[in-house]
Amino acid sequence: MKYVVVSGGVISGIGKGVIASSTGLLLKTLGLRVTSIKIDPYMNIDAGTMSPLEHGECFVLNDGGEVDLDLGNYERYLNITLTRNHNITTGKIYSHVIEKERNGDYLGKTVQVVPHITNAIQEWIERVSRIPVDDTGLEPEVCIIELGGTVGDIESAPFVEALRQFQFRVGTDNFALIHVSLVPVIHGEQKTKPTQAAIKDLRSLGLTPDMIACRCQEELQVATIEKIGMFCHVGPEQVIAVHDVNSTYHVPLLLKQQKMMKYLTKKLTIGQVPKEAAIKGEQLLSKWRQLTTSHDKSFETVTIALVGKYTHLHDSYLSVIKSLEHASMRCHRRLRIEWVESSNLEEEIRNTNLSEYHKAWHHVCQADGILVPGGFGSRGIEGMIAAAKYARENDIPYLGVCLGLQVAVIEFVRNVLGKEGSTSMEFDKTIEEKDASVVYMPDVDQVKLGGTMRLGIHATKFVADSHWSKLRKLYGDADAVYERHRHRYEVNPLLTEEIESHGLKFIGKDESEKRMEMIELKDHKFFTGTQYHPEYLSKVLDPSRPFLGLVAAASGILDDVLQEDLNYKGEF
Repeated sequence: MKYVVVSGGVISGIGKGVIASSTGLLLKTLGLRVTSIKIDPYMNIDAGTMSPLEHGECFVLNDGGEVDLDLGNYERYLNITLTRNHNITTGKIYSHVIEKERNGDYLGKTVQVVPHITNAIQEWIERVSRIPVDDTGLEPEVCIIELGGTVGDIESAPFVEALRQFQFRVGTDNFALIHVSLVPVIHGEQKTKPTQAAIKDLRSLGLTPDMIACRCQEELQVATIEKIGMFCHVGPEQVIAVHDVNSTYHVPLLLKQQKMMKYLTKKLTIGQVPKEAAIKGEQLLSKWRQLTTSHDKSFETVTIALVGKYTHLHDSYLSVIKSLEHASMRCHRRLRIEWVESSNLEEEIRNTNLSEYHKAWHHVCQADGILVPGGFGSRGIEGMIAAAKYARENDIPYLGVCLGLQVAVIEFVRNVLGKEGSTSMEFDKTIEEKDASVVYMPDVDQVKLGGTMRLGIHATKFVADSHWSKLRKLYGDADAVYERHRHRYEVNPLLTEEIESHGLKFIGKDESEKRMEMIELKDHKFFTGTQYHPEYLSKVLDPSRPFLGLVAAASGILDDVLQEDLNYKGEF
């Protein structure tokens, strides 16, 4: 097993996740089997109870693990399926060690950060890195480990020490460290001092970088690369310049162009791979290169209004953004997202901030399609309902995801069925169940919040008379689909028959055929909703079907897309 660690210095949020994913992709293009682990040095057990505005979106895995958003990057780039254990947090490690201490595993010993915590981290990495994650079912050959946060933070100290020990545990020929640093431009000059200081700190902790990935707004000058190499004690070929490019999908090609793999395979003593695997890797690289070049040649634009309640931090909807990007690339369109804070669509804001109200409605009315993603809480709900009403009444392509499906149902019950006060029990605790459009799921914990929702991958079965459905056709007229869920509430089963009698059809249900999973209006350009989160399974070369339908309908080419072989993941 080969291990590639990606750490960061100077500031957080400089693209470690993209660089880690791109490195993994390049290793995969060599024919190697690659897996990934993300280390998050916070005390939470997982990301499930954290606000999207605090830490970005919570990504959900097949096994129901609520994890850091970077695991979504790994799955999208590498086409792998990870587990909850591929996300290591301080909370998980400490809970694991304390449980062992309570069971008497350390009987007679004083339990300390070194060696007990650091050993637990190393053992966790070794164990999880060997879990098969791709369709071969074989043990991975390379593991990419991203260390979250910034080296030097108090929180990450035990992990840094564990990795220092780990390089000797697995052998230096099996361990490589890529340190991502920032090269700011001040008055037109590229400054190397922050990187020098970051590398000095890293070395003082016992870790020596094999490669330094320098993030900069513009291309690094030769003199800057040589200066970093000289003062950071690495060769120029070990300094990788990662400047701003058209899209993150160009980053793997940018790294390859600088012969990153030539140095890394030498450092890790990676020999020849089987011919069949090598050919498969070359095909992957060819598809990726074609994808980026064809996207650069796209000139037509499709505009999607994303009506959400966490729009102040775009990472809150990272998987949604990526799914829209995947779909727009498939449709040969340039994507423009209009970020609409749902609260600004409400009548209340009209009386206090008229300009924001008009601006928000301008974005909605000018968009080619409307997307309402998931979320929690009552803030901004009336704005989402208003957006769904506008899309339904004006034949504008609409996709509601999780909460977006629920608000579409609430809007329909209010304005078509005439039940004006109907809403979700999430937003009005006093409403009687018979009057609510959306109710609390009876089989989830209503008190304990961590990991108690309907989570992970579940089957959604299309109903018998749904062959007319555009959404079903996008799924290749399948009988059932498997998608990832994350929700506590569901459409009230007491109202479904009345809702369907007025034209809004529940075309997909859960395994028991009691829980409503998909909605669609028959006589509409594209008005659909999914209770599950299709964005979690979207891949760069294989876009999510509901998102593909939204973008295609918004681009006016849905009929053409439905004629294609949607299972084809090669050239397009």
